[in-house]
Amino acid sequence: MGRMTASSGRRVLLAAPRGYCAGVDRAVIAVEKALEQYGAPIYVRHEIVHNKYVVQTLEKKGAIFVERTEEVPEGNIVMFSAHGVAPVVHDEAKRGNLATIDATCPLVTKVHKEAVRFANDDFDILLIGHEGHEEVIGTSGEAPDHITLVDGPGDVAKVEVRDPSRVVWLSQTTLSVDETMETVDALKEKFPQLISPPSDDICYATQNRQLAVKQMGEDADLVIVVGSRNSSNSIRLVEVAKLAGAGAAYLVDFADEIDEAWLEGVTTVGVTSGASVPEVLVEQVLEWLSARGYEDVELVKAAEESITFSLPKELRRDLREEAAALVAERTGADRSTPSGQ
Repeated sequence: MGRMTASSGRRVLLAAPRGYCAGVDRAVIAVEKALEQYGAPIYVRHEIVHNKYVVQTLEKKGAIFVERTEEVPEGNIVMFSAHGVAPVVHDEAKRGNLATIDATCPLVTKVHKEAVRFANDDFDILLIGHEGHEEVIGTSGEAPDHITLVDGPGDVAKVEVRDPSRVVWLSQTTLSVDETMETVDALKEKFPQLISPPSDDICYATQNRQLAVKQMGEDADLVIVVGSRNSSNSIRLVEVAKLAGAGAAYLVDFADEIDEAWLEGVTTVGVTSGASVPEVLVEQVLEWLSARGYEDVELVKAAEESITFSLPKELRRDLREEAAALVAERTGADRSTPSGQ
């Protein structure tokens, strides 16, 4: 398991990998670079990533988070979050004369492209994920007439398709890896000719973080997951920890949310963090635990991660100038339109 030598007494099992994945890192840096390059404000449609601390930090630097594209004033820059958006959102930005920066995680973009390709080939697409999650909304919007959402194994019984020989599954990894594969197995039982996607759509970061929690869960009396309550992957880590045998598991945004009562009778505490969580928040949890006698930290290493993504290509252009040009073009077109038409 890549674990360091255990020591006696109270200890912390620290998951590796944990925290930022490559897509989140790219998205957060993209906001910071945009603010540096173009100045505030930079509007971001939805939270850039699902983490309270990250959002608050970027707001202080001049980012403005909105839920709808229409909230962005004409002639401004809007960034799309790491979760991805449906094509209709790009259309909304054009109508609003907005310059755009697409910070969608490349792995999410890959699933979008797969959805489009299978829809063009007239397949029914079974999208495994949670209803209402931004990634699911974005992917569904690529081919709404071909996609059926499957929210876990319990949803399989009600799934209907036009042709059982032309059906494929895709996933946006909002479920646990185990639950996703349970769902796939149930779908294959119902539709024996079900096609799997050409590449693994279960995000590497989701798999690795859940695997580390599984490895330490059976030895932990308590697991603390650092992450926000609107982060699906963080919530899944709590569930995985409990299923792996942890005595208890809790989700916290910050160290001061930990209840000292949780430590009663606890010798081993597992610590991990969701894919949208900066390491500083984990360090604060470790400091909090250390002050209460949990000073020995042992690493539980499930995988090595070396993936990085380049920044959005739009950051290499003058988007303020582009936005101004869009407004000027629209204004000019309005003036040239004869009255009464």
